[in-house]
Amino acid sequence: MKKLHKLVLRSYIGPLILTFCIAEFVLLMQFLWKYIDDLVGKGLDFPIIGQLLFYASATFVPMALPLAILLASLMTLGNLGEHYELVAAKASGISFRKIMMPLVVLSLLISGVAFFFSNQVLPVANLKMFSLLYDVKEQKPALNIQEGVFYRDIDGYVIKVGEKDKDGQTIRRVLVYDHTKPGGNLSVTVSESGSMITTEDKRTLIFTLFNGTNYTETRNNKQSLTRRPMQRVHFREEQIRFDLSSFSMSRTSEELFKEHYQMMNLDQLTVSIDTLETERISRQDQFSFQLLRGSGYYYNFYLLQKRRPLAGNDSLAGDFSKIKNDLSPTQYKTAVGEAIGMARANSMMVDNYTREMEAKKKILIKHEVEIQRKFTLSIACLLLFFIGAPLGAIIRKGGLGMPLVVSVIVFLMYYIISITGEKSVKEGVLSPAFGMWLSSMILLPFGIWLTIKTTSDSPLMETDSWVKLAEKFNRFFRIKKKAE
Repeated sequence: MKKLHKLVLRSYIGPLILTFCIAEFVLLMQFLWKYIDDLVGKGLDFPIIGQLLFYASATFVPMALPLAILLASLMTLGNLGEHYELVAAKASGISFRKIMMPLVVLSLLISGVAFFFSNQVLPVANLKMFSLLYDVKEQKPALNIQEGVFYRDIDGYVIKVGEKDKDGQTIRRVLVYDHTKPGGNLSVTVSESGSMITTEDKRTLIFTLFNGTNYTETRNNKQSLTRRPMQRVHFREEQIRFDLSSFSMSRTSEELFKEHYQMMNLDQLTVSIDTLETERISRQDQFSFQLLRGSGYYYNFYLLQKRRPLAGNDSLAGDFSKIKNDLSPTQYKTAVGEAIGMARANSMMVDNYTREMEAKKKILIKHEVEIQRKFTLSIACLLLFFIGAPLGAIIRKGGLGMPLVVSVIVFLMYYIISITGEKSVKEGVLSPAFGMWLSSMILLPFGIWLTIKTTSDSPLMETDSWVKLAEKFNRFFRIKKKAE
C-alpha cells in the first residue's frame, strides 16, 4: 500500500508543478502584453522589471493553482488508467477511494497553504505590485531626442535637433526654447552644430553648442511689458546643462495604497468594515439632522408654538393652512418662493446623499467580497481536485492532450460562473456570501456525483456504457425516422 501511495504521489507532484508553472507563465505573458506600453521605452532597470514580474506572478496564484490542480489530477489518474495501473490495483482488492487517499491528504494540505497565502501573502504582493506598477506608469520615457521632432519631456525646455550623426552625440541645426522663467518663451538658442553628452550618473544632459545665437526678451520693469526689448548675443561656444533628475525612478510611499481592500488580510478587512459601517450610520444621522434643519421644521414649529399652544387634537397641517391668512400677498408670494427654493435645495441634497450612500455601499460590498475570496481559493482547490480525479479515471488518457481540453472546459465553466457571481454581488443583485460561493455550489454536486460513481465502480463511469447509450439513441432516432 505504501508503494502504491508513493507511486501515486510521484505521478501527481510532477504534473502539478509543471502545470502550475505553465499557468503562471501564460498569465504572466498576458500581464506583459497588457502593460507593454507602460514598460517599453522608459529605460527601466532589470531589477525593477524583475520585482514587478515577481509580485505580479504572486497575484496570479489564485487563478493558476486551481487550474494546475485540476489538470494535474486529470493527467495523473488518466495516465494510471491508460497504463491499466488502476485496473491492476482494483484487481488486487484496493478500492479507488484508497488509491485517491494520498492525493486527498495532499489536496487538503494545499488548500490550507492556499488559505494562508490568500490571507497573509497575497495582500502584501498586491501592495508591492500595484505601488510599483503605479510608479512605472508615472515614469517618464527614456531620453530619446529624435531628428526634426520637438522634444518636450525635459521640464522647462523644448528642444529640436535638425540632424544627428551616427555616433549619437554630434548634432546640427539645434533649437533650444527656454521656458524656465515666468512669462513663457523668453529665451531661444539657435546653433549650427554641437554635441550632446549625458553624465555617467545620467542625471545631467550637457549640450555643447558652436556658432550660435541667443535671443532673449528682457522684462525687468513695467515698461518692458509694452516696449519688449530684446537682447541678441552671438557665441562661438556655449554649454547648456539640463537636469534629468525627473527621469529617474521615484518610489511612491506604500502607505498611500494600504487602505485599499485588496491589500488587507481578514483582521484588517473586519476592522475596515466596522469603520465603514460606523461612518455610514454617522453620515445617515448627520444627513437626517441637516435635512430637518434645512426644511425649517424646527423653526416653523417654534413659530407656531410661540403663536399659540397646540391642543391635543390639533394637527400641524391645520396651523400651516392659516398662515396664508396672516400674511400679505407680497409676503405670501415671497414665502412660497423661498419654500420652492428650499425644496429644490433639499431635493439636490437628497440626490447627492443617495449617490454618496451608494458609493459607500459599493465599497462596503467590495470589502465583504474580498473576505469571501480568502476562503474560495482553498475550497476551489479541493473542489476541482474532486472533479479532476474522477474525470481522469473515466477518460483514461494521460499527457497534455485530452486532459488539457477537459480541464480548460471545466475551469472555464468555474471561472465564468465565479465572475458572474462576483459581478452580481458588486451590482447589488446577490449577497456576497451567496454570489462568491455560487460556482462552488453549482459544481459541488457534480464533483460529489463523479466521486461517488467512480469509487463505487458504477457502469456509468465506463466509456463503453456511454458508447452503448449513444448507439441506443442513434438506433431509436433511425427507427422513428423510418416510421415517419
